[in-house]
Amino acid sequence: MLPVPVLIDIRETEDGFDPDGLRLRLAAEVPAAVLDDHSRWRRPLISAATRLSLLGWVSIILIVGASAAMITLAARAALAANAQVIAVLRLVGAQDTYIAAAFVRRFAARAFVGALVGMVLGAMAVLLLPSSAQQAGILTGLRFQGTDWLWLLVIPLFAAVVAFVATRLAALKVLGELS
Repeated sequence: MLPVPVLIDIRETEDGFDPDGLRLRLAAEVPAAVLDDHSRWRRPLISAATRLSLLGWVSIILIVGASAAMITLAARAALAANAQVIAVLRLVGAQDTYIAAAFVRRFAARAFVGALVGMVLGAMAVLLLPSSAQQAGILTGLRFQGTDWLWLLVIPLFAAVVAFVATRLAALKVLGELS
């Protein structure tokens, strides 16, 4: 039968702990003791977590860019399809800003509703993840905590703002080209 090592759990303060001083104290009191602060295997994990966080931000930027590009293309197609209607509106005195505003409202509202539906489905998916009480499960404890759930409300608003800006820029550019 192998002897089971005795482990000592050290809780460090905000200032951390002095590993050299602790090693000397352990060597004096328990000569066979070994201090393992896990820094060897923690360092790569912290680096991977930092890169994973960066990957998340890059993904968000790519999603926003792709959304803006799709909305821009859809707005340009809608404006091109309605070129005759736009010509009639201009004949009766409508300004380009008025015409663009009609497209902007439509696309921003659709983006808001779409993001709202996606946010609700995403929240339901997060709720289905295993709780941290299930210790044998994978991906446990990944739920939002307390007021973190409020961040989900930002998603539809942000999508509407992206749609507003992308549609406005595309509409004013296309209307300028149709002149």
